[in-house]
Amino acid sequence: MTGNLILILGDQLSPRISALDGADPRRDIVLMAEVRAEAIYADHHKQKLALVFAAMRHFVGELRAAGWRVDYHRLEEGLPDLEAALAAAIARHSPRQVIVTEPGEWRLWQVMQDWPRRLGLPVNIRDDGRFLCSRDEFARWAGGRKTLVMEHFYRLMRRKTGLLMAGNEPAGGRWNFDTENRAPPRDSLFLPSPPPGADDPVTTGVLAMVARDFPDHFGQLHPFRWQVTRTGAEAARDAFLRDGLPLFGRYQDAMLADRPWMYHAILSPYLNLGLLDPLDLCRRAEAEWHAGRAPLEAVEGFIRQIIGWREYVRGVYWLRMPGYDTENALGGTRPLPAFYWTGRTDMRCLAQVIGQTLATGYAHHIQRLMITGTYALLIGADPAAVHRWYLGVYVDAYEWVELPNTLGMSQHADGGFLATKPYAASANYIDRMSDYCRGCAFDPKARTGQAACPWNALYWDFIARHADRWARNPRMAMPLRSWNAKPAAEQAELRAAAAAHLAALPG
Repeated sequence: MTGNLILILGDQLSPRISALDGADPRRDIVLMAEVRAEAIYADHHKQKLALVFAAMRHFVGELRAAGWRVDYHRLEEGLPDLEAALAAAIARHSPRQVIVTEPGEWRLWQVMQDWPRRLGLPVNIRDDGRFLCSRDEFARWAGGRKTLVMEHFYRLMRRKTGLLMAGNEPAGGRWNFDTENRAPPRDSLFLPSPPPGADDPVTTGVLAMVARDFPDHFGQLHPFRWQVTRTGAEAARDAFLRDGLPLFGRYQDAMLADRPWMYHAILSPYLNLGLLDPLDLCRRAEAEWHAGRAPLEAVEGFIRQIIGWREYVRGVYWLRMPGYDTENALGGTRPLPAFYWTGRTDMRCLAQVIGQTLATGYAHHIQRLMITGTYALLIGADPAAVHRWYLGVYVDAYEWVELPNTLGMSQHADGGFLATKPYAASANYIDRMSDYCRGCAFDPKARTGQAACPWNALYWDFIARHADRWARNPRMAMPLRSWNAKPAAEQAELRAAAAAHLAALPG
């Protein structure tokens, strides 16, 4: 009889994962498995599949080099799901118990609850220590609060970690420097590029497997742009801290055509896989400020996204599941237009962001929120369909982080639980924060007429469709007043233009 069977999931690629705490490499067996169920439960981007499988295979080497015995199964072996992999490993090794770190998605958590009965031995599910705030801690913080204000949670995490703190007060005298971080783009910006993607033999083999076994999945497989080892992820981290962080804050909301990376870190895939540690990353960013190499507003904005927003949305996910994925407060029913899978549309902003997503599996947070997300919101798309799209097409998408961002932040489908106002915008926002409107077939300043940008009529139609709801929302008072002040003829013309656009959408 061996010791314990330690199951490590494909997004838990950290030698400090809690499932390994207290384990004995001489007696315990680590189990990892590539299984088809995890590859096909969403229409995962080809580059995401390649990233996860290649990173898993490299992590096995890391564990074995550290002295662990690893029972590893490749996709080609045909195991259908994780339970089948466990059952086979239990038959081989006769362990005392299974130990696993809690999964990031409710569907797996629910399945795990039945494993002791189905597998016939104890299953020890441990908290995921990669997060600063446990599920129970977040639930205690949320308990009894009428609203869950992210800023209040963020300040709690700042005090808990000591990041950017001067005693009990925030460094620089302010908690949040977001107002300094909204500059529009300039063509003259020098934009850094992340390191080139991995091309080692393991990765090359995985790319060939994905091309062969998942030819119909979303996106392009080449060029492959991602790191698949801890060393590679750390090199990408260091490149961002050196080249991107100093101007990250100022231009974090900006968008430029054919320039997908801007000053963004592009580290979320590695954080979510376990190749980088969130707290270590934040401390390194803080050190750049202390060394005078990055301004406080940039470092604060970056750290807020990690210990504030990232931790907050995970807490909301587990607080609201199950059932959060079915919420639809605005009653959206429209399917996503076909161009969400092809990028072929005359609206240049959508063509740019969807085309970039197809090519890379990546778009930064404003591209997701204010382009693909806002358009889906304005047309009244089914939020469950939007959720499935986002979960599939981005390499960093796991349901714990994607679902609250999509249903709550982007689609307002939870009725304002996560975001007190919808992120709706007309073409004016896109024209101000990007260069997408240049050379577009549509005029961002025109509201109606053949050359008018569809976003303008769609925006006002969205305000009008939900006017009763916005009348109860103080943050929507200004756009609602503007709508009500328009002459009836103009209102009718705008709504007719929106209806014509919706009727012509490709299914």
